[in-house]
Amino acid sequence: MRAAIMRDRRLVVDEMPDPTPGPGEVLVKTLACGICGSDLHALKYADQFVENAPGGMSMDLSRDVVMGHEFCAEVLDHGPGTQGRLAAGTRVCSVPITVRDGASVTVGYSNDVPGGYAEQMVLTEGMLLPVPNGLSTERAALTEPMAVGWHAVEMARLAPEDVALVIGCGPVGLAVIAALKARNVAPIVAADFSSRRRQLAEQLGADVVIDPAQNSPYESWLGLAQVSRSGERLPENPLTGTTELRPGVFFECVGVPGVIDQMMVGAERGCRFVVVGVCMEPDQIRPMLAIGKELNLQFVLAYTPEEFAATLGMVAEGELNTDPFITGKVGLAEVPQAFEDLANPDAHAKIIVEPWR
Repeated sequence: MRAAIMRDRRLVVDEMPDPTPGPGEVLVKTLACGICGSDLHALKYADQFVENAPGGMSMDLSRDVVMGHEFCAEVLDHGPGTQGRLAAGTRVCSVPITVRDGASVTVGYSNDVPGGYAEQMVLTEGMLLPVPNGLSTERAALTEPMAVGWHAVEMARLAPEDVALVIGCGPVGLAVIAALKARNVAPIVAADFSSRRRQLAEQLGADVVIDPAQNSPYESWLGLAQVSRSGERLPENPLTGTTELRPGVFFECVGVPGVIDQMMVGAERGCRFVVVGVCMEPDQIRPMLAIGKELNLQFVLAYTPEEFAATLGMVAEGELNTDPFITGKVGLAEVPQAFEDLANPDAHAKIIVEPWR
């Protein structure tokens, strides 16, 4: 089969052996697979990625790796020990995890389990979810990144009066905005230097969209936090003489060194941070900033299988808005160029790979 392969820290398009489903696995044809920012990081910072990746993402960089974990696929055949509950031809999504020799392996971050930048994959039968009727293949492939946003919002443990600030409106930040909107959080402030990404954030439901080069997102958040959800200005604190504030929940969706520290400077007392962006380099913060303001710092990763299934249902029912996400589609031969194109934040939000082209 053909695949876009990470080989010697570069992407090449080449032939490789067809995968064979093992016990409990199903052979599938990849119909669509989104290019994730984590894949961009894994290619650019390959050694750091391998060194710091969580369990299940074990890669030997001297061997080929086929990335791609945001996929929709079609069932082709069933391996030994499967139940055959989904017939050949069924379109499916799946949490990108399989089990080999008693250990979890992440599909797309393994030398032995190819991901969605290949014509075929093997997936664990018990993980498969049929795509609901009527949901397009490319939107079904958005289930995985949308689940990341949904999980981040779930981990924020939102309260009715929370005012949200999303720093960074790439695919992760946009998924967070869509999840906040689905949870009826208001207002939502979003900030990004890219005019294209700010436009997408607005389309997904951000109430205030900020260009940090022109205005402070923290000052914008502060002005909104002084007003109740019903529109009344909050009372003054008799001890400080300052206006009371609604709780703040800040989502870090950039993954660049220095951003968390900047957020600590801009935050008000008691704000909660949810760190969703994947920073691959050493970072530095000043703990005294967080201590003085009693900030709460929460790091998040991926999602639960239950959240993944719920996200697929919400995407299918239109409860999670995915309209603005897909900005390009490519075949396997165009994947290396697509990785380069995604480095320009004004060019694309999400590029979908269609290996069958």
